[in-house]
Amino acid sequence: MTQPGRLLRDAAQIAPSDGTWRAVVRVAVSVGVPLLVCWATGHIEWGLYASFGAFTSLYGRFEGYVERIVMQVQAAVTLLSAMLIGTTLSVLGAPVWLRIVAVAVMATIGAALAGRLRWHPPGALFVVFAGGATASIPAGASAYGHLAIAGGGSALFSLLVTTVLAALRGGLRERYEPADPMSARRAINQAWLAGATALAGGAVTAALGNGRWYWGAVAGVAVAGGSHMEVRLRRGLQRFVGTLGGVVIAAFLLWLHPSPLVAILIAIAGQVGAELFVTRNYAIAMLFITPLALLMVELAAPTDPRSLLTERAVDTALGVIAAAVVVVIYDRRQRA
Repeated sequence: MTQPGRLLRDAAQIAPSDGTWRAVVRVAVSVGVPLLVCWATGHIEWGLYASFGAFTSLYGRFEGYVERIVMQVQAAVTLLSAMLIGTTLSVLGAPVWLRIVAVAVMATIGAALAGRLRWHPPGALFVVFAGGATASIPAGASAYGHLAIAGGGSALFSLLVTTVLAALRGGLRERYEPADPMSARRAINQAWLAGATALAGGAVTAALGNGRWYWGAVAGVAVAGGSHMEVRLRRGLQRFVGTLGGVVIAAFLLWLHPSPLVAILIAIAGQVGAELFVTRNYAIAMLFITPLALLMVELAAPTDPRSLLTERAVDTALGVIAAAVVVVIYDRRQRA
């Protein structure tokens, strides 16, 4: 069993910088430009779709140029599919339980693809976030157009940025050498764990009547992203602590009532901070990710800030706890 003291020490460690400033700038441009276009064209409410499409740029950070492009195409198709399914569930007014089950299925499929195809970042967190959020936000038929323009356009822009940079550095002439696929058995195990944690996190938070139950699902699948139980529990602790700190920062930012443009600039800065620390210490990265996510949600669907902040903290805590229980049970069964 994992020792609490060791878990706390490991969670507090900060890994050395990997010096990936080029990747940080590439992601910042890929995320920032679509958001600024949404603001400039008077469609700030499309920003959430644009943000999810821009998740494409996060993939393949440590890959060669050609491998990165291929991985981002795969991720873009998966993300857009998740958004399409989530939007359809919202448009149809599907019951909450069906939305949660659908997101759990997305987590299962997303984790299987990520494992089998060796995506980086691994896991299905971004797929669950995109699918869960779009399934939760009220939407009409016009949302399909918003998704296509903002989400699809943002994903294409991310691919364009990656491809242009690769061409400028002669990377398109490289030979395509994908990583060896993960064994089918291991990929299936990771997929089922991701689905179970997403289902548990989403169900527990939805039981409280919270409209943003997907935060619990996202927290749950974040825990499942580790390679073994100790890493998973550490990620859960880091997710919880980092989210609490991020909620405090977000509370201050929302108290300032930033204009949409300022909120977008803050979100871009938050993305830079997240990219700098996400591979070094997940808790520190969450200090940037949490305000970024809350600002984007507030721009897309303005609501009571106190409710927004409280639900984020509570849903994350419940999602992490539910996922930790699933992870421990899974580990014991694997050892049996």
